[in-house]
Amino acid sequence: MKIPPPWQAPMNKLLPVIAGLSVTLAAACGGSSSDSKAPIKIGLIVSLTGNYAALGSEDYKAVELAVDQQNAAGGLLGRKIQIVFRDDRTQPDQAVLAFNDIKGQGLTAVIGPVFSNAALAVEPLAQRNQIPYQSLAPATEQVTPIKPYVFVTPALSSMYAERYLQYLKARAITKIATAYDAKSGYAVAGHAALTRLAGEYGVQIIQDDSFETTTTDFTPIFTHVRSSTAQAFLFWGTGAPGVIVTKQYAASGLKVPLLLTGSQASKLWLGPVGAAAEGVTVESAIGVVGDYLPDGPQKQIISRMATPYQQKYGYAPPQFAQDGYSAALLLFQAIRTAASTDHAKIRKAMESMRLITPNGLFTYSPADHSGLNPAYISVNTVTKGSFVPTDWAKAQLTQTVAQER
Repeated sequence: MKIPPPWQAPMNKLLPVIAGLSVTLAAACGGSSSDSKAPIKIGLIVSLTGNYAALGSEDYKAVELAVDQQNAAGGLLGRKIQIVFRDDRTQPDQAVLAFNDIKGQGLTAVIGPVFSNAALAVEPLAQRNQIPYQSLAPATEQVTPIKPYVFVTPALSSMYAERYLQYLKARAITKIATAYDAKSGYAVAGHAALTRLAGEYGVQIIQDDSFETTTTDFTPIFTHVRSSTAQAFLFWGTGAPGVIVTKQYAASGLKVPLLLTGSQASKLWLGPVGAAAEGVTVESAIGVVGDYLPDGPQKQIISRMATPYQQKYGYAPPQFAQDGYSAALLLFQAIRTAASTDHAKIRKAMESMRLITPNGLFTYSPADHSGLNPAYISVNTVTKGSFVPTDWAKAQLTQTVAQER
């Protein structure tokens, strides 16, 4: 009997499906960890239940696609790749339990989680066990300071902050209001970077508010924005708050532009928000706006993912899928370069990485385990329900990909 994908399984059957997934995949691939032809095991810890289930399911689909494509091309080192999956339920403690559950299964590396707080909980475990760990969360503190076995795939929240400051400077916007989720590692790190870097770009934060992930009424924050002289309002939040604030902002009558970060760069935000998204400014990874790029290696690798993803699921891969696919490609390249599944050799190969992915060109080094720079972040305006790069972003991205040639 074929087991359905975890995101399609009925809730009352979801946990047995997840628990049996790695066993079923192992049976399909055959072999054992001591066999030179046994599958190369990649751990995957993401949310298929809990608040970030919608995000984690996209990561899962994308990693699965990358694995299927690589296996169809002959696998790696003459061996098939096997996903060993666990659901972290969008909870840091469950992410820890998931890692401890799979760490002894002969893993070559681990990908995940998408929830920053869960990723931060797993990070020290991966480092302690010296297992290469490709995080899907953008919290800056994962790689500051450097931990030898910890690498990050998405652009860091600090990079999203810097990219917006570049955009604001180009638009001659010098005064902004901001609000951030004080319970989110991603938002806290992004807000901290914004505060630290603002002066370098001639930007003043004249109104600064915090909220919690459970906040459902942003009227008090809007009142602060309205009474200020802010020329834009930059919101740092993930999940439900991003949807709520956009709808309430549209109804508030405020005229200053609403700026959102990459956490909202997907249909998971566009769908629930509907017409309220029109005209909102949203950052995204370069892969989200691949159709607007000139022909070349960057557009080709985006299409290699986006075309089959669209065909299979009926929609373009969102921000989070770009992250999952890129993470898989980075690990595959490191294993290929190392010509080994030895953890230390893979780590060394990662630190000399230069690879174009849907998220952009990665250049990891011993001093840089984030690999990207803000040039691979697009600043978009929602137009007729789609993310369309601003003229500034189009010019910037065209220049960036031209330098790759």
